[in-house]
Amino acid sequence: MPNSNSSLLARPTTLLLLATFCCMLWGSAFPAIKQGYAMFGIERHDVASQMVFAGVRFVAAGLLLLVFAQVMGWGLRIKRQDWTGVLGLGLSQTALQYVFFYIGVANATASKSSIMNATITFFSVLLAHFIYHNDRLSGRRMLGCLVGFVGVAAANYGPTLLQPDFTLAGEGSIVMAAFVLSAATIYGKKLSQRMNPAVMTGWQMAIGGAVLLAGGWLAGGQMAAFTMASAALMAYMVLLSALAFSIWSALLKHNPVGRVTIFNFLIP
Repeated sequence: MPNSNSSLLARPTTLLLLATFCCMLWGSAFPAIKQGYAMFGIERHDVASQMVFAGVRFVAAGLLLLVFAQVMGWGLRIKRQDWTGVLGLGLSQTALQYVFFYIGVANATASKSSIMNATITFFSVLLAHFIYHNDRLSGRRMLGCLVGFVGVAAANYGPTLLQPDFTLAGEGSIVMAAFVLSAATIYGKKLSQRMNPAVMTGWQMAIGGAVLLAGGWLAGGQMAAFTMASAALMAYMVLLSALAFSIWSALLKHNPVGRVTIFNFLIP
């Protein structure tokens, strides 16, 4: 986003509307992934094919963002000293995070996955507290996180507190994905101070998606042939990824981490 938009993106109303829009898109991704597994014939334990599915989505989303950035005249060149950071962001925020994420969604319900994914708020707020001097934990943030934590904890029990409903492959993988994403988000905020957020997001998604795609193919992963319905679903997931991640990166560039990530509680 151009620097002239910094004051606009820092306004409470703009933050509320755009962050809510991103969370709405991400919320829709959970059932969309489940539906995608069914349409492309991907089994729950077929991690290689899940990586191919994720790779196709993010390579396409990254390329879409880069084309958009070029059309807008923002330029796609990255300074030599920033390439290491973009590469690291692609390997962590897209590749590693989505390995855990897609495995988790395959082994847990969509609604439960979205609730566990909200743990990213706890990780992000805590990490930001120790990294940014202007992003400390306040009483209101602590209260908000506490209320959210109670909700996440309650979702992991059956009819009684003696019957936990939690598996490492399902809910555990989603929590790991949330931790990786929160750490990558903190790093991405620093990197975005020197780069256009849309260009940064486009490159890191394309790189991370390529790693997922190559890893999945080498491991024998595959997807059933595209149909009109499955192609439409994939197109939607590509669009939501490009929109949500680029907008979110722009919001993080111009706002404290804790002020933005608290909106993740809207995703469920």
